Amino acid sequence: MSSTSNRFSPSKLPYPRPMASDPSQSQSPTDTGVLAGHDSKINVGVLGATGTVGQRFIVLLSAHPWFKIHALGASSRSAGKPYCRAVTWKQPSPIPNAVKELVVQECKAENFAECKIVFSGLDADAAGEIEAAFRSAELAVFSNAKNYRRDPHVPLIVPFVNPSHLSIIPQQQSLHSPPLKKGFIVTNANCSTTGYVIPLSALEKAFGPIEALIVTTMQAISGAGYPGIPSLDILDNVVPYIGGEEEKIEWETLKILGGIAENDEGLKSFDMHARHPLRVSASCNRVPVIDGHTECVSVRFAKRPPPSPQQVREALAAYSPEVQALGCPSAPRHTITVHEEPDRPQPRLDRYYQDGAGVNVGRVRQCQVLDIKFVVLANNVSIGAATSSIINAELAVIRGAVQT
Repeated sequence: MSSTSNRFSPSKLPYPRPMASDPSQSQSPTDTGVLAGHDSKINVGVLGATGTVGQRFIVLLSAHPWFKIHALGASSRSAGKPYCRAVTWKQPSPIPNAVKELVVQECKAENFAECKIVFSGLDADAAGEIEAAFRSAELAVFSNAKNYRRDPHVPLIVPFVNPSHLSIIPQQQSLHSPPLKKGFIVTNANCSTTGYVIPLSALEKAFGPIEALIVTTMQAISGAGYPGIPSLDILDNVVPYIGGEEEKIEWETLKILGGIAENDEGLKSFDMHARHPLRVSASCNRVPVIDGHTECVSVRFAKRPPPSPQQVREALAAYSPEVQALGCPSAPRHTITVHEEPDRPQPRLDRYYQDGAGVNVGRVRQCQVLDIKFVVLANNVSIGAATSSIINAELAVIRGAVQT
């Protein structure tokens, strides 16, 4: 639509919009110039729509105030079938009526030509070439796959931590051959990385750089996808190895918590926390829990003396990231929920709080080896996957990176 009378402004949608701490310096969503009205929600597509993450995308997008599911993509085995016949539905709520009879397409860009945004829940084995083709077709791709996380021109974004990294998108587009006007790729982090970098970001904001940390994960079986780990391997057991997971956490943490540097030629790059070197040691375990990654974290701060446990609790509870000030509709009211009980958080009790969009922290206490230790719980298929991608897209709409 070209008529300005039909322009979509997120500010007209019915959801609470918290004020920025400094409204004069915060970009209003009304300035983003995007399409308005009930019939002009932004068309989006979902790749890997029959998988675990794809199903979660569909649940969250089916009632989204800005986005409308227009196309679903999956393997050639599913293509041509109504979604309800192509999927083995594993969500606790029924398949949304809006997609039940939507015919699944092959993951080819021409089948998504009427979409502005594509969410990718594809497995890494398939994601690389498909996502690149969609970007080349001038589509905005928000990916949950690992393939482009290490790309020097692709932002790796945890929306509560580093939305400023969206600023590298124009460089990604200009360096593409041929240069792009609308297409780009944004990735979200590994599910275990996402959960614990949110409190780390809150602590660095309040107390300055962290110089060393140790994280031990207890990761839910849904993180392995469906059908996942054989029951005889996981029941009555803990598997102390998840291939590639520890390396992902250690590397991704630096890219996410670091900044963006610019050389004399104006080329931007991710500084990998280089201004304040950070050492990360990760140990990853698979445990017999369906959803919810639990992580035990110990940190050492660069500044001495370090904060007290009470100061840390207060800083975590007060953390208010930019996505809340900007009014992203999928952002939770509380980014970090701090528990005072000695036995919380727990996956079964806390993973669905705020629909799994925030993180839960408890057992904040002094560490006798480093400075402070605590426990984090994050819903790995919500904020650890689909919810992060959706909030990243909301941010891109507000920032004007998605051209509507």
